[in-house]
Order: sequence, then structure tokens, then C-alpha cells
Amino acid sequence: MSVYKKLMAARLELQSRKLNKSGHNKFAGYSYFELGDFLPAVQEIFAKHELCGVISYGTEIARLTIVDMSENGGSIEVTSPMSSAALKGCHEVQNLGAVQTYIRRYLWVAAMEIVEHDALDSSKPIEPGLKEVKKQGGLSGIGNDLPEETKEVLKDYAAQATEMVTAGEVEAAIAFLRAQQLETDERLYVDRFLDSKVRSAMSKIFNQKKAA
Repeated sequence: MSVYKKLMAARLELQSRKLNKSGHNKFAGYSYFELGDFLPAVQEIFAKHELCGVISYGTEIARLTIVDMSENGGSIEVTSPMSSAALKGCHEVQNLGAVQTYIRRYLWVAAMEIVEHDALDSSKPIEPGLKEVKKQGGLSGIGNDLPEETKEVLKDYAAQATEMVTAGEVEAAIAFLRAQQLETDERLYVDRFLDSKVRSAMSKIFNQKKAA
């Protein structure tokens, strides 16, 4: 059996399994697969079909090489251009880690034909509910007088920070927001679009650093 037939068999087997999406973008309102949601199943299936996936990162290209470990041999390469995490205020290792984490997930998603939310689809941001606004001290009116262009940028900041915290990069999220040098009303407007768990995680790290 060729490596292509083995990969196709592995894709079909993965497709038949029930996978749960643990990642959730609170800002845009969609769920997505994190590596831990599907990679253990993929590795189990690959071992069954004598396949092995190896990821390597170059200056411009990242590769997922799927190797047939049987006597027939053969391999398939899935590639992606390298990118930048653009985490302002973070050191190079944090930026590198963010890039590798995201590209690694995208390579596996492409290789296994895992269906994901289309990030280019138009989706209306989810406004925080009344209960959440009350918890924040009635912030619903703060920032409403900001220019619409500024509001969109601030919403994007909140979405990026949320994704960083979801990926475990809490310190990177804090550094990212600090680097924007936001005014008080701008910062409070961003807070409106941060989930309570995200704010809690960031506050915990901030307080730990402050105490240290």
C-alpha cells in the first residue's frame, strides 16, 4: 500500500471518530480544534498504519513530513509559509513559540483534512451580556464615543489577547496589550470584549509579577 493510500485511510478513520473542539473564540463566537483535541488520535491511527509525522521549521517554510515506516517507504510533505506572531513587547522566544504552535496546528489540520471554522467568514462579534457588563461595573457605555475605526482595532486587540490566553500565552497577552499604550477609555473598551476567565488568568499573572 502506498503512503498516499495509508494517509487516506488514516483520514477516513479520524473522520469516523468523535472529536470535541475545546478551543473557543469568545470574540467571534466559534469553536476550533486545539492540538490536544485531535493529535493523540492521529498518532494512534498513524501507528496503526505505520505512518510517522515529523515537523520541521525553516526560515521561510514549515514542513510536516509524513513518512511510511514500512518496507515500501515513501513520504508526503505538507508545507506552510512561516509567519510572525507580531506579539509586540515580547522577546524572540515568545514570538517563536507562538508561531510554531499555530503553524504546527495548521499543518496537521491541512494534512488530515480536518474541517475548521472559516476565519474569513463574516461573523458578528458577540457583545457581552447585561449580566457580564454589570460585573464589570457598568462598562457598556464606556468607549462608545470612540471613532468606529478605533473600536474595530480595539476589538481586534481583545480577540488577539483572548487567543493568546487560550493558547496558554498569558504573559504574551499581557505584554501585547501593554505595548499598545492604550488610553484609559480604550483599555476599558477592550475589557468589554475579554471573557471573565481571560481577565482572571491575566490578573493572576499580573499580580504574581507585581508581588515578585
